[in-house]
Amino acid sequence: MAVYYFLLYFFVYGFLGWCAEVVFAAFKHKSFVNRGFLNGPICPIYGLGIGLVVHLLRPIQSNIVLLYVTSMVLVTALEWLTGFLLEKIFHNKWWDYSHIPFNLNGYVCLPFSLIWGAACVIIVRGIHPLFHKAMVHLPLAVGGVLLVLFGIGLIADLYVTAAGIFKINRRLASMEKIAAELRELSDSLGESLYKSAVEALEKGDEAKQKLEAPVRFYERTQERTQEFQEHTQERIQELRDKYNELAAKRNYTTKRLTRAFPSMKAQKYKDAWEELRKRWKLK
Repeated sequence: MAVYYFLLYFFVYGFLGWCAEVVFAAFKHKSFVNRGFLNGPICPIYGLGIGLVVHLLRPIQSNIVLLYVTSMVLVTALEWLTGFLLEKIFHNKWWDYSHIPFNLNGYVCLPFSLIWGAACVIIVRGIHPLFHKAMVHLPLAVGGVLLVLFGIGLIADLYVTAAGIFKINRRLASMEKIAAELRELSDSLGESLYKSAVEALEKGDEAKQKLEAPVRFYERTQERTQEFQEHTQERIQELRDKYNELAAKRNYTTKRLTRAFPSMKAQKYKDAWEELRKRWKLK
């Protein structure tokens, strides 16, 4: 039964956490923003964090100071671990508290940790008893069916979201590769033009010394340079078209995540990600 109630806590508080995030975003951005890592109306970190607090810290709920400190440490540790794992798995930093004093790796910061501690005290001592009474009156069969349905929906949402993020990362990798090739082609084109100019001058001087027509050397050099330049420019244009095509694509997952996490940073493909954000912002 302990697992049964913990799972109920997870989905209830995950949903309420999503609602709180949506309300906060509405006040901040003056519009609806589907906050959270997943597409559905749930923030798993709230469900897991508050679920652990109400489940594990029940024996010390009468000691308000100990409850505050312990819940603050527990929730902060969970937030840090979540941010760390998301960055390592998806190569993106979803939120960043680096600009706030007393932060740790940008994943957590003292001001928010203090707020989470106070919120947990209010939930454990004021809100959770009411929710628990309602859950006790829920028929076990109904609760079991709901957990199965919610669990299936959560797993499907995780799969869709993760697949969308990995797809974005593959697109960013392609854009970075194209950008690197464009830089190499531009450098080689400039270097070729420089060498051709120097060669033309050197051969022109040699021709003059041999009483040969310097024009012929110059024309040959110009022809070779023009052929190389035309071929290189065609390849550059081809790569630019491909780059623009990749940058223009924007699926639902990308659009939602950029709105839900406005401070999200790509750790592996920074330049390509910033280019995408810039173009989407203009649109």
